Formats: sequence, C-alpha cells, structure tokens
Amino acid sequence: MQKTKIVAVSYYNTLPMLYGLQHSDYVRQNCEITLAYPSECARMLIENQCDIALVPVGAIPKLSEYHIVSNVCIGAESKVRSVLLVSETPIDQIRRIYLDYQSATSVRLVKVLAEKFWKISPEWVQSSPGYENLIDGDTAGVVIGDRCFTIKPHQYVYDLAEEWIKFSGLPFVFAAWLSTKPIDNALQSRLDEIFKIGINDIPAVIDYYQDRFIREFDPMEYYTKNISYNLTERKREGMKMFLNSLNELN
Repeated sequence: MQKTKIVAVSYYNTLPMLYGLQHSDYVRQNCEITLAYPSECARMLIENQCDIALVPVGAIPKLSEYHIVSNVCIGAESKVRSVLLVSETPIDQIRRIYLDYQSATSVRLVKVLAEKFWKISPEWVQSSPGYENLIDGDTAGVVIGDRCFTIKPHQYVYDLAEEWIKFSGLPFVFAAWLSTKPIDNALQSRLDEIFKIGINDIPAVIDYYQDRFIREFDPMEYYTKNISYNLTERKREGMKMFLNSLNELN
C-alpha cells in the first residue's frame, strides 16, 4: 500500500504536532514524514511531491485547489515571539526590509501591514543565509522561527502577530494543514487525534525534545501563551481577511 506523504515544519512551533506523528503507530504504518522549512513545505505541495503539508497561509494563492485537512494550525491570539520585524529605527523611519527566505506567510504579512497599517513604502529585499547581519540603520529585516530566540538584540522589535491583531482585531493563522485534493475522512479524523497527542500534553513534548531547546527559549511559555493550535472560527475569519488583503495589495 502506498504511504501518505506528509511534510511538516521543523521549527519549535511544530514540535507538539510532530510529537504526535512520531508517537503514532498509525503514522508509522501508513505515512511517510518529511521535515522542511515553511516555504519549502509550500513548494512541495504545489509541485505534488507530497499529499499533505503544513503550508504557510501566505502561499495559498499559489494553489489552484486546496483543502484544509485538520482543525489544528499554527496560530496566534497575542504575541507569537517567533515572527518578528527587527530594526534599529522606528517603523516610520525604515527604508529597506529584508524578507526571510524561509518564509512564505510572514513576508506577505509584513507587506500587508506596511501598506494597510503602518502606511510605509519600504524597498523589499530578497534575502539569503546570513542576511540577519545586514540589519542596521534604516534597514530592517523579517526573521521567523527558532532564530528569533538567538538573534542579536535590536532597538526595535515588532511582533507581527501582535501587529496584525492591532490592525484587524482578529487572531492570525501562520500555517494550516492542507492537501490539493480531498483526503479520506478517516485519515482526517486520525490526524486531529494524532496532533492533539502532543498539544494536550505539553510537558511530555518538552521532556521529549529537551535536548533541542536552547537556553534562551522557554518552551512552556511559548506553547501555552504564544502559539495557539486550534483552528477556531475566529482564526478562520482572520485567515480569510488576510487572504483578501493579499489580493488587495498594490
């Protein structure tokens, strides 16, 4: 029997879901798991290299067809702490912004916020590894994922989830589990159960992955106060508003 190919993100924010995948007999028998950074997850689904992926919401417009296959997501209802715009100058003095090469949602979110909320028109610069060292003066940068806990201090740090909530009044969804064709209902039900194995037992997740965590990272606070995993109706509203905002970008 051909196994279902699932692509997940390898960041801290996905570990509670990954814990479930790695502790499921069903997954071991029926699925093949690959890890990638967010924009690569999107590419693999778009190019039919997998069946299901944790896809950055900002990449959804590139999909001719998509199906949400789980009621679990990577979302935020307050500060998320791992999606940042960092700068040495305040927002209204930023002239140039590096866009994180690992991101497919945050780089679009920052453009929405720049046009609709901050009312600025910076130069957008594509990045490559090491770009964090170029953030200085009136040049800012979007930084996502685990690197947010280790980057050097900057005078101004803008949490993009918090900025979105100020702008919209709605929570934000950074990534959702998607397929490009309908999947078996039994598998969809199984996935929710599997993901919630870890989401509902954060102490077990922290213990299992403790060797991965850096000193600067507080996993309990992050998983219980910053990341919000349930894809609620308000999160779906926020996701819809964000996708509509992408269509309206200049």
